[in-house]
Amino acid sequence: MSSINTNASAMNALSTLRQINKDLESTQSRISTGLQVESGKDNAAYFQISETMKGDSSVSASINEGLTLTKNSVSTARLGAETINGLAQEFLDKVAFAQGATGGHSEIESDLAELVKQMETTLSQSTFNGDDMLGAGSYADILAGTGGSTNAVADVDGTIGTAVVNGDTTVGTDRNTVTGISRAGGTYGTTSITVGTHDMASLVAQFKAIVEVAGTTAGGTAVTGFGETAAAGDTTDNFLATALNTAEGLLSNVTDIATKLGQSEKSIENQQEFLSSVVDNIDAGVGSMIDANMEEEAARLQALQVQQQLATQSLSIANQAPQNILSLFR
Repeated sequence: MSSINTNASAMNALSTLRQINKDLESTQSRISTGLQVESGKDNAAYFQISETMKGDSSVSASINEGLTLTKNSVSTARLGAETINGLAQEFLDKVAFAQGATGGHSEIESDLAELVKQMETTLSQSTFNGDDMLGAGSYADILAGTGGSTNAVADVDGTIGTAVVNGDTTVGTDRNTVTGISRAGGTYGTTSITVGTHDMASLVAQFKAIVEVAGTTAGGTAVTGFGETAAAGDTTDNFLATALNTAEGLLSNVTDIATKLGQSEKSIENQQEFLSSVVDNIDAGVGSMIDANMEEEAARLQALQVQQQLATQSLSIANQAPQNILSLFR
């Protein structure tokens, strides 16, 4: 039955065209944004998971950037410690040379004093962006005996008679450095490693004390400086042998600091590599959930465009049906 009031064919064709246009709009949106899941209405579960994981990825990347600053501080401190370690080895070698020397002690003292100056310069320069991990800022107070600090004093027997005290309580403390985030056990939290600061200033002060030793030998000779003390000839004081042992102990402590800083730097580097891999894996996982498959979308777009043309033609034909009724009255 034909009707001029109701055109069922046109309504069906219009409904089909409307659905095709809707599908075409969605496909074009996915192609333009590259996303299959752009909002919660597209896929609520994937959207929630992807947004959470994108947040974790962003936080991990930021932590990784922050670790770069920490690594640079540790690396600078390690470089300084290793340089001082090399100078301390030279210091020990010259004290060892003095053991068998029958003269030239004043020249050896000059060499030792120059090595200490180089240690002081290296110590003062071993900071990054103001971050002092070797106690360089407390060195002046140690030498002056101010700020709660006490300078080291070497005795003529070759020992450090007055122990050094660093009044800066922040020197030699451990720092908890955040290395990432964790959702273990369903609880959001952070992970961290311990990075230590070290009292290199006190060790340099003790090297300086050996050079500036002063006192009275067992034979009653007043001496000032390494050269005079070594040349005094009071074998009962055994200055050179004990000074050698003291310098070796200081060198061992310097080496220990350089080693620990190297271990800390390596730990941070490993953690940064891990964080970079974690961020890549998270981003890849999020992409697999929400990114559009461009090959499929391209094929779907062409198919929908053809369907749109056919549906438009079908609607046009359906709209011509009422005109055919007029032929009945001719």
